[in-house]
Amino acid sequence: MAARKYVRLAPAFALALTALSVLVSVPGRAAAMDFHLRSISTDGCRAHCPRVIVAEGQITNSTPDDFLAFLRENIGDRDMRTVVLLNSQGGYVVASMELGQMFRRIGAATVVGNQCLSACVYAFMGGVKRVAPRGTSLGIHRMFANMAEGMFNEETHRVYDDGSMAAMLMRYSARMGVSRDLIRFAERIPSGKLHYVTPPEMARWRLASRGF
Repeated sequence: MAARKYVRLAPAFALALTALSVLVSVPGRAAAMDFHLRSISTDGCRAHCPRVIVAEGQITNSTPDDFLAFLRENIGDRDMRTVVLLNSQGGYVVASMELGQMFRRIGAATVVGNQCLSACVYAFMGGVKRVAPRGTSLGIHRMFANMAEGMFNEETHRVYDDGSMAAMLMRYSARMGVSRDLIRFAERIPSGKLHYVTPPEMARWRLASRGF
């Protein structure tokens, strides 16, 4: 499938998108990520207002394939812009990197809709332009996997990376233009907590800006 050229955000469009970003709902439960289009009303757009991609929910192993299917279904929509509004509490790390690479291949800008936490940040990294408007949050912490135990898998415990996944993430972040220091920092945050990335950290790690 041919990549859709990245569309530079016009001032009116960027302003409307910023307003929309903090209105995207936070999922009440960890449903799998869903993709849909949402119109952005700008001056003079009338019947053909630009539409952005809204991605909400948990990033699962099937999410990259779901996104590809979504693109194939909507490739003929002339009003669709390659702007992805992300709202997610996280999910699987490898799938998040795959999703981020897909965003990069289509030249998408990534924007935090309300919050982008945990592994969502790695998908967010894929944007050719990355924006976290005021009032939105990017949260990071140490990676972990839940492993089931017991005869009926009735118990779970957390398993942590031995360093190999962190090394993979650092190579990925470098390719996306984000400092490896973000990964090093995240791996020092306890898995049961979140560190909300501050604007100075966003700038230092080349992760995002607050405005367009």
